[in-house]
Amino acid sequence: MEVHFYVAASSINSTKANLGKLGIQHRYVFISCCEYFSKLDWQHCHLSGVCALSLFFRILMGDVQELIKKQTINDTMNPRSSSSYYQTYHSLKEIYYWMEEVAQVHSDLLEKIHIGSSYEKRPLYVLKLSKGQGNPKSAIWIDCGIHAREWISPAFCLWFIGHAINMREKDQTMTTLLHHFDFYIMPVINVDGYEYTWRKNLRSNTVCPFVAGKGASPNDCYEIYCGPYPESEPEVKAVARFIRDHKDIIKAYITMHSYSQLVLFPYSYTMKKSKDHDELESLAKKAAKLWFQVTYLFFFSLPCVDLAPGGSDDWAYDLGIKYSFTIELRDTGTYGFLLPPEEIRPTCLEALSAVKEIALHVLQNL
Repeated sequence: MEVHFYVAASSINSTKANLGKLGIQHRYVFISCCEYFSKLDWQHCHLSGVCALSLFFRILMGDVQELIKKQTINDTMNPRSSSSYYQTYHSLKEIYYWMEEVAQVHSDLLEKIHIGSSYEKRPLYVLKLSKGQGNPKSAIWIDCGIHAREWISPAFCLWFIGHAINMREKDQTMTTLLHHFDFYIMPVINVDGYEYTWRKNLRSNTVCPFVAGKGASPNDCYEIYCGPYPESEPEVKAVARFIRDHKDIIKAYITMHSYSQLVLFPYSYTMKKSKDHDELESLAKKAAKLWFQVTYLFFFSLPCVDLAPGGSDDWAYDLGIKYSFTIELRDTGTYGFLLPPEEIRPTCLEALSAVKEIALHVLQNL
């Protein structure tokens, strides 16, 4: 398909740049002001010239609402003990039921920890995955659902726990990791937003709550609103408090997001590289290569992408957690945040391999 539109010649460079950022194919021709206005039957011309642009596009999703229905229908149809349960998106209410049940059934491995409440007073839970009692072991933190519309993110946290409790005897790598590490898993951080499928929480729309700076906005109507001050939101405050209380044992911080198929590591809020850049880059490469079914990219956050202050991986790294990563799951834009349920299994298998690679590296460097 092709669409034509007209812009002032003085704006052509910025328009082309914006189209390029969006990956939209285009071509343009310069026409005189008189030609342009004769097409519109206007009498006067105050422009020095006009460029006619042609855009080429394809339809990615013919029926968005149908795809949404497909994701939300029968989220309790599969038994919680079945493998198919982990190949479906679930409501927050169902995730709460699942956490309660799985912690009771597998009390030898799982402990449900209440760390606070959201703005709307919904409980915030962390699941501690631990094999054996005794002195605290080194730990790895994994969180999901910071951004509510990224449904594949909580789906991964559920998948990870399901795999650990059901496949640990068959998966020797997981057996080894559970012998040496405790895992703290938070399936949904932004519980209020997830409930309403919003990207931001309901109070102040904060999406970069840890640090403000260039790349964030003080305008609370913007997606990149930084909040009134760091850790202003109760969800962020609860998570930050828990991680600070355990920072001496947490050796890796991994936050799951979508979409883009990227492995990111500090820094995002500054142009400078971290002191551990080379090691983190090497590990990101290894983790990305394991995702063989699709093409994943790896890079540190800058200068490859724009400044993005407030990232929790940057915050965790500056807290002293050396191995801090953001993993952006499938896809690269075909479905975007509306990743179909049939993509959950392959996505989680890929991400699981990457998480295990990171954890093994941490183990070798304790």
